[in-house]
Amino acid sequence: MFNWPLRIVHDFCRSGRNVTRCHVTSRTFSPHTKTTISDCETSTMSRRATGNNNVRGPSSALTSFLRDQGIDTRAVNTWTRRIEEGNGGENGQAGPSTSNGNSRGNPSRRQSSGVDTGYNSEDLDRDDAQDEKTSASAKGKKKKTKAQSEKEKAKAKAAFDAKKRKRGDSDYEDDDDEDNAYTAPSKALGHVKAPDIGSFENCAKCDKRFTVTKYTIPCNPPPGYLCHDCAKEIGEDPFKKRATPRKKRAPVDRRKVVNFEEKEAVKGLATMCIEIISKHIDDVEALGDIGAVNMINISKIISKNRKLTPENVLLFYGPENTTLTLHDVTCLQTPALTTLASLNPNLQALRLDFCGRMVDSVLEYYGKHLQHLTRIELLGPFLVRKEGWLQFLNEVGDRLQGFLIFQSPRFDLSCLETLVNRSSESLTELRLAEVGRLADEWLTHISSLRSLTFLDLSYPSQSLSDDAVIPMIANIGQRLEHLDLSGNIALTDNVLTNGIAVHAPAIRTLIMSDLELLTDEGVSQFFGAYQSTLSHINFSRNHDLSSDALLALLSNAEALTHLNINSWKSTSNEALMEIANVPRLEWVDFGWCREVDDFVIKALMDNCENLSVVKCFGCSAVTENCPKRRGVSIFGVESHVAT
Repeated sequence: MFNWPLRIVHDFCRSGRNVTRCHVTSRTFSPHTKTTISDCETSTMSRRATGNNNVRGPSSALTSFLRDQGIDTRAVNTWTRRIEEGNGGENGQAGPSTSNGNSRGNPSRRQSSGVDTGYNSEDLDRDDAQDEKTSASAKGKKKKTKAQSEKEKAKAKAAFDAKKRKRGDSDYEDDDDEDNAYTAPSKALGHVKAPDIGSFENCAKCDKRFTVTKYTIPCNPPPGYLCHDCAKEIGEDPFKKRATPRKKRAPVDRRKVVNFEEKEAVKGLATMCIEIISKHIDDVEALGDIGAVNMINISKIISKNRKLTPENVLLFYGPENTTLTLHDVTCLQTPALTTLASLNPNLQALRLDFCGRMVDSVLEYYGKHLQHLTRIELLGPFLVRKEGWLQFLNEVGDRLQGFLIFQSPRFDLSCLETLVNRSSESLTELRLAEVGRLADEWLTHISSLRSLTFLDLSYPSQSLSDDAVIPMIANIGQRLEHLDLSGNIALTDNVLTNGIAVHAPAIRTLIMSDLELLTDEGVSQFFGAYQSTLSHINFSRNHDLSSDALLALLSNAEALTHLNINSWKSTSNEALMEIANVPRLEWVDFGWCREVDDFVIKALMDNCENLSVVKCFGCSAVTENCPKRRGVSIFGVESHVAT
């Protein structure tokens, strides 16, 4: 007697030969008893037809535990779920055969696993023709390529995103489950029925018996639920009000800002060449003799895109240069900045913006190798220390005519004393803007610079006072043409009436922004008494100034070309209409003057022939229908309703 496994017997039976009979019930094989394949199939089907015998195999500890907790393990068991789906019932019984007698309701484990072995030893009621057809179709099906799979994934993802956008804010798509947290099904264990309110449960942490309420929260990780005391211990507040989903606001009327900017209708050949060169600056070997204006335009475009590098900056160098302006040298480190002085030995004027990487050694190198330097303008030399400034000023101080620095926190009083001692006779331009250590005692040294025509002391850390500024203007004001005292919030009307009006008769550009102590009466008195012909006036962001100051300003405005009265919010419409009577006006900014309307814009268009720029941000009465004129750019027009 040979005891062979049942699977081996079925493999022989599947071949279609007369084989020995397989004893299904005993799972043995006797070679002395002969039978046909039909007998074997009949025996096998009779064994599988007994699905209601309630015979179960052993269950694991996890299955027993889940059953005790009231969790249906069939939702966990993927194999059981497949059997239920195949049978069309919930109890896993084998259904009746189909009409042709060849398909069975209970798929075998080998079938559900998706492994094609050529035949299935447990499915004996399938004929050979059907097997061959299935095998041929499986072989004929081509395997998807990687590109096709990626394309299908992208298409599915796009459809999912579109569905999510249509549904609303994705951040709140699961709020329904969160609002009723204890009834939310476990994502790891499938759907788990929550206990009914009023029923009794044992706490998953302390095993205390408690009554289930709507505030009961599930244990994390599941299964089970927590009593109120244990929920508070882990930092959860069971009585906290659940956040309601944020509703998407309906679109409302919004303002939009429109700029009517005047641009070239047809670009010139030079403009097109400059744009092409700027776009491919890294491929250019030499610019050649293109002129200083075109060189500056290329430099501006490159700096705007922050493309100036140690490699392409060499295109702007040359021994013939006497002036050099680089608007953004952020990407130039110490070696590249030092090379500048070596390749431009004849420089007389140098301007470097955003030179935050400049250090003491670079500035000292400039002082030794730029023997003809008379004017230097630096924006943001943060890293230059006092020693570097002193070394540079001692080298070039006797020939320096312009010293303009912006944002240099380490420039102190000793540096200013060295500058004044070395350049008191030659210095004509001085800017110490946003210098953190600027104070009243500095003005005593500045008062000895009698040749100054340009002075900028704006936005210090501590405001200058009237008592220090007025004596300084009395000493150096006779030749001053440009004065900027913006941001000194302690200055009052006395600086205007007792300082500038009396001691500075030649000023052409006056900038007094962000001086909160200036009054409408004091400013109107100053402009009424001041006889100088001002061309640039900037009194922006002085909120107390109004109509009287504007009318007094315009009474002596024959030479005025640039006017900035931004944030004079209470100025009347009648006073604003008078701006149109300024004959040489080219640039005006009356943003946040609430009385500016389309009629003010029309008056400017009709009367100011030289006008090129109008800024009206915050002027809600100006609409898109405001008058326009060829050659005039209007910035900040607000439309009331978004289209």
